[in-house]
Amino acid sequence: MDEWTQEPRSLYELEFPAPAVAGTEGGGPVLVHALEGYADAGHAVTLAASHLRDALDSELVATFNSDELIDYRSRRPVISFSGDKFDGIEMPTLAMHAVRDNSGIPFLLLEGPEPDLRWDQFTTAMSALAERFGVSQVVGLNSIPMAVPHTRPAPITGHGTDEEALTDLNNWGSPMKLPASASMLMELRLGEAGYRTAGLSASVPHYLAQANYPSAAASLVEAVATVTGLDLPISALENAASDVRKQIDGEVESNEEIATVVSALENQYDAYMRSKEEQASLLAPDESMPTGDELGAEFERFLAEHAGEFGDSDEGRDQA
Repeated sequence: MDEWTQEPRSLYELEFPAPAVAGTEGGGPVLVHALEGYADAGHAVTLAASHLRDALDSELVATFNSDELIDYRSRRPVISFSGDKFDGIEMPTLAMHAVRDNSGIPFLLLEGPEPDLRWDQFTTAMSALAERFGVSQVVGLNSIPMAVPHTRPAPITGHGTDEEALTDLNNWGSPMKLPASASMLMELRLGEAGYRTAGLSASVPHYLAQANYPSAAASLVEAVATVTGLDLPISALENAASDVRKQIDGEVESNEEIATVVSALENQYDAYMRSKEEQASLLAPDESMPTGDELGAEFERFLAEHAGEFGDSDEGRDQA
């Protein structure tokens, strides 16, 4: 039996002819998966993926069947109304592209909404695609709300089977159980299949988790470049991060209570960075520290007023 007859082909459609994705000296490409939804605080994963595809040359490789994977009732598509009739709809798209870095080296980028359904079939399909294209390394992107200040670089925590690539990154350091995502399952299954896997999680200030936060996106892209050796652009994301930083700093300076909280987060962050050997976890801030809800209440008005500037993910993509 042909090895490909067992692929769950109904889940995706391949472009023909498929783009060439062989790496240097015939090596296989890196696969980067960047799924929106569960672990995308600050829309950092979405911003990073759209930035890579927009800033670099790319070709469509495969498109997944959204009807098979997405629950439209939980994430309803946006439909437009002209005033007297419906005239368009934005359906979710999950697709894989072949992208070339600044040096012309190709890699695969899977981007779009996290599947709601058929996770096992989806990960089986991704395993088949990884085998078809001779993938050499798999890197997943996540962003998580944490007790970190916006005035410091967004920290990156690494995990996965690719120990050599992850050596210089922070790690969680202790066992835990947490709600799964399709991205996590893909990392698990591809690791079990023998692929070198790396998961990169950016820490986003918990009070900015619902706004666009390009600083975390820039940290993710930089981390991808570090663990894969790809030559990736980040200047546009850094410029967007600088603009957002100025807007937030202006609000902080005008509100003494917010400034006090941000200062406390800075002290905690700096103490953590000075004492990594103590394995203090930013996942569990001291009880004396203000909670995300406390700080979020102060920022709610600010974010609502400035939603048109940096609160909409599509606009954030344009900035990136």
